Amino acid sequence: MKEDTKIIHGGGKNALKHGVVNTPVYRASTVVFANTDQMQAASEGAIVQQKKVHFYGRKGSPTSWTLEEALTDLEQGYDTVLAPSGLGAVTTALLSFLKAGDHLLMVDSVYEPTRRFCDVTLARFGVETTYYDPLVGDGIAALMRPNTTVVFTESPGSHTFEMQDLPAVSGAAHATNQDVVVMIDNTWASPLFHKPLTLGADISIQACTKYIVGHSDVMLGSITAVEKHFPALYSGRQELGVASSPDDVYLATRGLRTLGVRLREHEKNTMKIARWFQARPEVDRVLYPALPEDSGHEIWKRDFTGATGLFGVIFKKTSREAAYAMLNGMEYFPLGFSWGGYESLMCASFPKKGRTVTDWTHPEPGLRLHIGLEDPDDLIADLEEGLSRFNAVITGG
Repeated sequence: MKEDTKIIHGGGKNALKHGVVNTPVYRASTVVFANTDQMQAASEGAIVQQKKVHFYGRKGSPTSWTLEEALTDLEQGYDTVLAPSGLGAVTTALLSFLKAGDHLLMVDSVYEPTRRFCDVTLARFGVETTYYDPLVGDGIAALMRPNTTVVFTESPGSHTFEMQDLPAVSGAAHATNQDVVVMIDNTWASPLFHKPLTLGADISIQACTKYIVGHSDVMLGSITAVEKHFPALYSGRQELGVASSPDDVYLATRGLRTLGVRLREHEKNTMKIARWFQARPEVDRVLYPALPEDSGHEIWKRDFTGATGLFGVIFKKTSREAAYAMLNGMEYFPLGFSWGGYESLMCASFPKKGRTVTDWTHPEPGLRLHIGLEDPDDLIADLEEGLSRFNAVITGG
C-alpha cells in the first residue's frame, strides 16, 4: 500500500464494521457485559493480552483504535498508544521505561518542556539526565553507562534544527546495550516524511496536535513502538491513567486523512519562502534541512522523504526591539508557540537559554516560522513589510 492510500484507509476496518466511512465517536467510560464469561474474556484480553477489546473507556474504543492503527501503519511499527498532548506522549514514554537510579541521555536541542520534565520531575524521581550534542552520531557510545536506559533524540531540533544521524546513534547505543530504548520526537516530519522505527529507533513520538490534526483545534499525542518494547509502553500508559478524549481522537483521525496533500503544500510554500529569506541581506542563515546549503541536508536527503513548514532564521544583526517591531505588525503571521496547522505563525527565537552542552553563538533573537497554506506571495509581501520595520529599528531610521 502506498503512503497516500495508507493515510486514507489506515484503521478503516473499525468504521466499516458499522457501515460508515468514519468510525463514530464512542463517548464511553463504563462498558457493560452480557455475562461474567464475557466480562472475564474482555478483562483478560485488554489487560493481559493487550488486545483492542472494549473493556473500559480508559483502555480505548473503536474511535481510538482507528487512529492508533492508522498511525502504526504509517510509522511502520508494532502498535501505538495515544496521550492527551504531545508533551503527555513524551512523558508517558519516558515514565514507561525509566525508574529511580536510571540514566537518561537527552539531546541538547530538545523541545523545552521535555527538558523541564527531565530537570524537575525525573530528577525528583531519582533519574539522572545527561544532555548531549545533537551532532554526536555514533559518539553516543562514549556517553553510555551501565544504567543508561533511554536515549532520547529529536530531529531536527526545536528552534535550532540540527539533524541527528539516527542510524548512527541507534546503532551505537544498541551495540553498547541491546536493551536500551532509543526514542525520537518525530513531530517535525510526521510519520509521512520520516520512518524512525526503520532506522533503528524503538519508540516514535508525535505531537499529533501539530500536523496529524492540522487544524489547530485539538491537543493529542501518540507513541508508536516496536514489538519488543510495546508491552512496557502499554502497561505504563495504563498504570499512569493516560487517556484521550474520543472527540479529540475523532478530529485527529479526520485531520490525518488529508495529511499527504497538506504536507506537500506546506513543503512547497515553505521552500519558496525559505529561498526568499536566503536572498535577503539581513539574513545570515536559514535553518531548514531541505535546503542544500543547510548543514544537515545530507542526513535529511538520506533519511527523509519530505520537509514540512517549520524553519528558523538567523539574522546578521538583530535586537529584541527590532524583532518585536517586525512581529507586532504582521498581518498573516500571528504570534504563536504551536505550529502544524493550516495557518502561518511566527515567534522570536532565543535558543541560547535552552542549551547546557552546546553553545548557540548566533545573534539573538532569530525567528521561528511556520508556513501555512496561504498563498506564499501574500506571505512574502507581509514578511517584506515586517523586515522594513525590523530594519528601521536596526538602522535607527
